Amino acid sequence: MNTDPIADYLTRIRNANAANHRVVEIPASNVKKEITKILFDQGYILSYKFEDTTAQGVIKIALKYDKITKEPVIKKIQRISKPGLRKYAGSTEIPRILNGLGIAIVSTSHGVMTGKQAKADKVGGEVLCYVY
Repeated sequence: MNTDPIADYLTRIRNANAANHRVVEIPASNVKKEITKILFDQGYILSYKFEDTTAQGVIKIALKYDKITKEPVIKKIQRISKPGLRKYAGSTEIPRILNGLGIAIVSTSHGVMTGKQAKADKVGGEVLCYVY
């Protein structure tokens, strides 16, 4: 039984990057779909597709690699708030990742968004993960 589906999502992306896979398939959920949209909008993944062939659905993510060095664009993707220890941050306490080069993904009352968006909207929430 999987107790932390977001950690599983991040681990599948991390493992696919390490193995230089082009596409990774992940069981879908609404939070995972929102995180995928953020990763695409911020330029960390090439493309994505939501397939509703099964009851739960599947997210297919095309990973992005540097054209010259062939290294993955996502250097590190790290889970912050866990089921055993939730991490919350107010709008003024949301961290800057790699001095603004990375992103924090935050689950707020206005939906899942980047840390920058949450600061601009002046809303805090649960810090889900860091990506850089």
